[in-house]
Amino acid sequence: MRNIIITISILFALLATVANAQNTSEGSPPKVGLVLSGGGAKGLAHIGALKVIEEAGVKIDYIGGTSMGAIVGALYASGYTAQQLDSIFRSTDFTDLIQDNVPRSAKTFYEKEDSERYALSLPFENFKISFPQAISGGQNIYNLLVQLLFHVKDIQDFKKLPIPFLCMATNVETGEEILLDKGYLPEAIVASGTFPSLFEPAEIDGQILIDGGVVNNYPIDRVKSMGADIIIGVDVQHDLATRESLSSATEILLQINNYRTVNDMKKKSKETDIYIRPNIDEFSVIAFDKGTQIVKSGEEAAQGKLEELKQLAKRQNGTPRPRKRVEMADSLTINRMILEGNDQYTRGYIKGKLRFNLAEKISFDDLRQGMSNLSATGNFKAIRYDLVSNGLGTDLILKLKENPTKMFIKMSAHYDDLYKSAALINLTKKNFLMKDDVASFDFILGDHIRYNMQYYLDKGYYWSFGINSKLTNFDADTDFSLIQSNFNIPADPNIQRINMDVTDLTNQVYLQTVIQEEFAFIIGAEHKFLKYSTRTLNQVASETDGNISSSNQRTTFENSNYLNAYSQIKLDTYDDKYFPTRGLLFDGDFHFYGLSSDYTDNFTQFAIAKATFGGAFSVVPNLTLQLETNGGFKLGTSPVTSFDFALGGFGNDFVNNFVPFMGYDFLSLPGNSFIKTYGRLDYRFAPKHHMLLNANYANIADDLFRTGDWFKEPSFSGYGVGYGFESFLGPIQLYYSWSPETKDGNFFVSLGYWF
Repeated sequence: MRNIIITISILFALLATVANAQNTSEGSPPKVGLVLSGGGAKGLAHIGALKVIEEAGVKIDYIGGTSMGAIVGALYASGYTAQQLDSIFRSTDFTDLIQDNVPRSAKTFYEKEDSERYALSLPFENFKISFPQAISGGQNIYNLLVQLLFHVKDIQDFKKLPIPFLCMATNVETGEEILLDKGYLPEAIVASGTFPSLFEPAEIDGQILIDGGVVNNYPIDRVKSMGADIIIGVDVQHDLATRESLSSATEILLQINNYRTVNDMKKKSKETDIYIRPNIDEFSVIAFDKGTQIVKSGEEAAQGKLEELKQLAKRQNGTPRPRKRVEMADSLTINRMILEGNDQYTRGYIKGKLRFNLAEKISFDDLRQGMSNLSATGNFKAIRYDLVSNGLGTDLILKLKENPTKMFIKMSAHYDDLYKSAALINLTKKNFLMKDDVASFDFILGDHIRYNMQYYLDKGYYWSFGINSKLTNFDADTDFSLIQSNFNIPADPNIQRINMDVTDLTNQVYLQTVIQEEFAFIIGAEHKFLKYSTRTLNQVASETDGNISSSNQRTTFENSNYLNAYSQIKLDTYDDKYFPTRGLLFDGDFHFYGLSSDYTDNFTQFAIAKATFGGAFSVVPNLTLQLETNGGFKLGTSPVTSFDFALGGFGNDFVNNFVPFMGYDFLSLPGNSFIKTYGRLDYRFAPKHHMLLNANYANIADDLFRTGDWFKEPSFSGYGVGYGFESFLGPIQLYYSWSPETKDGNFFVSLGYWF
């Protein structure tokens, strides 16, 4: 009896096993897992492989990826089709994303000047210079992924995505691999792809994370543990490179990292049921400009496995997962903003930088612009944020990691025909006296000693406060008749030109309010010390000749202090200061001179008003037309001529009312009023290389607008042909200019940023 019971039990067990086998092979399709390796730009081949996998009709049940594989995998797992991913990545400027280029429009006027003055900026703490941890903070990539994944923003468990997903990262402190299958999806996949030295390490739940490829670049075991029976793997890893291929720091770091992963793949590739290896050895990990070829390589490699993929689809009963097309969100409503990590910067400062109102519908471009505004300050090492539904709209949980470095040393060099050679060294201290402030001091050595001190308290939405102090001096050969007419000097037929020294010390206190980052209104008070002198003349003039005195063979024409009130209105949407391709510019300035120490004994109150308006736009690709008009006039009958306009020369950031004018040397055309038009054709014939054609026309004289002569045919004209190059030291510009009135030509040189 006992033997009969045992026999019956064995038979039932065998029947159950057979039934289960039949159920697995016939009733339960195999679960398919997709593993996508990391590989930088080579990871774009994943998109090509996914196109073929979709074409074959394979249903993907699980996805695991690392680095670029995590990014592509997460987007696919969230519902995007392979064709959509192809379109997204084709329209993406990866250079802009990786370098975290902040658009000029995101910078305040203070920040614009800062970024267009210094060639090098380094952290400087405790009198020690250090270097940044990475080239990029990954902010632009994060902003894009937040928008792309907005439709799954409330899914905290990645197993609940349309396709269950996981990705890998590395704990930089312990070297352990970290599984990321929960949390905020954009944050997780950015952490998985933070390649050392290229991107700043990410922080999630107190752990400092870098690229998962350091320890697990092909997470096949993790995908199997999700429940996958069959593994499709796309391997875009770098093989060990030869010495000839190790041409950059990125390639060397990748080689070190690959010692482990290349050996791991010998085993993992054998465990992969359908192993797809694109032929992409000729591409580097940063060859995003070759994206089209890389995607095609992924397609070609997957086509080689097409029959295997089709057989797998048949085993899945020929029922591929229907993929509903995901529409990328373009707008949202943020009802509440929750700040974390802002110890040194106030809520008003941060909200003022974001520049959008709560409980109002905004576009993702507005959100991205706000994050760029914050990033442009340099005050935050990392800006991460979650968008979470709250029933009525969306919560913005802004997680800030303030930059611990508050002091910087900055340097630059420049040469031009007016200020001559100069080297600049700057110290900048943030949170100098209080939250939200910055203090900066430029010391300029060279042919002329100069300095520029600035203190700025940025209050975001509210009125900001600033203090400036600037010493400028230069000398220029000037037509003697200009000095005679302006300062009542006796004529001397033996003197044609003199060398005039100009010293200007300007101190300002002002209030500024900013609408967005491109429009500002400023009101302030100003003290100015102005001195004009020359060593050319060796004479002593009587008081009747204008109270001009001579000491140590130096003749002084002006040596006065002035107190004035001023206001400015600025609009600047140019995308570049030196070589703009689009945007508008308006700069209006009004100075009222109320008091003077009156060295020349002829002061009465007067005002100077001037304005510049211009625009730049593309005519055809790589060809830009820039048009500007500017003018100014004096209000009042004061005989003081020290602040009259003087046209001539080439350059930027001239002191007072000196205005560049192509075709004439510096300070050649004087008058208390002028109007000028300017046009430039800029042809970019190669990246960063420009061919430049300039033309300008002007009328300048005393009381030009009162007499109506400003509307007459221009009396002065000038033309220039030049070459420009965007170097790491700043713009290099070389011009030959001439004027049909004088028949003379001038050669102008400008090397580096103007300061």
